Amino acid sequence: MVNATINGKAVCVEKGTTILKAATMAGIKIPTLCYLEEINEIGACRVCMVEIEGKDHLVAACNNVVEEGMVIYTNTTKVYAARRMNVELILSQHDYQCATCVRNQNCTLQALASELNIIELPFPQEIEKQPWNHFFPIVRDAGKCIKCMRCIQVCEKIQTMNIWDINNTGKRTTVGTKGNTPIENTDCAVCGQCITHCPTGALRERNDTVEVMRAIRDPEKTVIVQIAPAVRAAWGEGFGLSREEATVGKMVAATRQIGFDYVFDTDFSADLTIMEEGNELFERLSKKDQGAKFPMFTSCCPGWVRFMKTQYPEFTDNLSTAKSPQQMFGAIAKTYYANVLDIDPEKIFCVSVMPCTAKKYECNVPQVNDSGAGKDVDVALTTRELIRMMKSAQVNIDCLEEEEFDQPIGLGTGAGVIFGATGGVMEAALRSAVYFATGENPQPDAFQIVRGQDGIRQASVDINGTTVKAAVASGLGNARKLMEQVKNGEADYDFIEIMACPGGCAGGGGQPIHDGVELACDRGQRLYDIDKKSQLRFSHENPAIIDVYDKFLEKPLSHKSHKLLHTRQADWNL
Repeated sequence: MVNATINGKAVCVEKGTTILKAATMAGIKIPTLCYLEEINEIGACRVCMVEIEGKDHLVAACNNVVEEGMVIYTNTTKVYAARRMNVELILSQHDYQCATCVRNQNCTLQALASELNIIELPFPQEIEKQPWNHFFPIVRDAGKCIKCMRCIQVCEKIQTMNIWDINNTGKRTTVGTKGNTPIENTDCAVCGQCITHCPTGALRERNDTVEVMRAIRDPEKTVIVQIAPAVRAAWGEGFGLSREEATVGKMVAATRQIGFDYVFDTDFSADLTIMEEGNELFERLSKKDQGAKFPMFTSCCPGWVRFMKTQYPEFTDNLSTAKSPQQMFGAIAKTYYANVLDIDPEKIFCVSVMPCTAKKYECNVPQVNDSGAGKDVDVALTTRELIRMMKSAQVNIDCLEEEEFDQPIGLGTGAGVIFGATGGVMEAALRSAVYFATGENPQPDAFQIVRGQDGIRQASVDINGTTVKAAVASGLGNARKLMEQVKNGEADYDFIEIMACPGGCAGGGGQPIHDGVELACDRGQRLYDIDKKSQLRFSHENPAIIDVYDKFLEKPLSHKSHKLLHTRQADWNL
């Protein structure tokens, strides 16, 4: 332990503790821009500068440690002047048209400039411009980049994809794709973690809200929307609502006020995914001695599918052929549901709201469109885009009465809800797998062993005398570790669930952004709480699922099911 004084307050911390962390522990705020704990501690922005008694120069609090007897000041005249000038210099190279930025009122740089009372800039502006493919799901605006390096570090250290890099030197130093390769030609998994860790609006998702509103205003279109499980755990954050206030019923009501004709729950197609994927697993297990591909990987996450195709293409056929819940919903909406409504499926405009940026890529893959009515899912929106649309529609959340999802494809189970948490797909599949094998339901919470926030988790489950060896990973860095073990023969599994984003969809790249705070665990717990309170907790007991098989699909893995609900990822265009 070492003793020091910060702003006259005595502190005692472990040796090796940074000044920034020590100040935080003492309740003293030191502002930061580039800092991300254990990911980006490089002192690039020079905003966290502090003064140490006996030293002539200021030091960065984020990467200098407390030493015995240090006397530290965080807000002297010298510190304030340096901090203010550093922010002014950053702003001189920043396109600060905040009113037209998606991060307006949720931007660390904007907040810091306001705190420092910066009203006018003493330096001329020099805004960088770089060309960008605005059709790609992730959009980068070089003029808003502050060169904090966060995107580089998150992509390298957490996701291990190394898409972003520092280009050029000296005054020409900039951030961009490695080797200035066009983004569409990189191996980017479109996970969006660079977006959620950017402190400004330099990175964002492609804005598809205009296209959706155009469809809503078209009297010839029937616009339906499906809302993914993880969205309900996060949408209220955009309005400052507590967990208790941000109910599913209010989310449905607010979404309906935007102008959608029908509001459905992706939990329905999550349950459908379990029916197809669970039966596929059993079919593969029965053919294990005949050369069936193992381990079988879940295929719900398009970011993970892109990762597999670029990093481990030899394992692509190990992916379940089941489409993601998003795509299954679109296929059912433009076939079965079009018949229910007795309307031309060509007139259905199908929108999804996902906690994910990779879903924008997935719905544009030609090989997932099997309804015969154009794209099965016309547009995929992020949670953030839904929040912006609610605000644009002037929805008054406080005055909303709770409403239910539309039927018949708006009914989901607790098993479908937990798809949004890491391990949730695995747990939902195991619940129904026991039923498929024995004809009896297990205890709904019998497979909690696959829950948690550890990057890689494993379990062995006995299903009617057959031991199924399972593993769960979230975050592409952990996915890479697990794949290396499988590739090298160091691990032997039957079934593996992987989500591209740390914490699963709850921590997805399309979720609301809270700078420096990771909420995947809290959001995931909310999904488990919803599951716990659900009357239906097994996908195979969903009456809407039973009905769609009886009236339309016949049975899991039927010819019609294969045509509409399955795909071969090896054929996908990246």
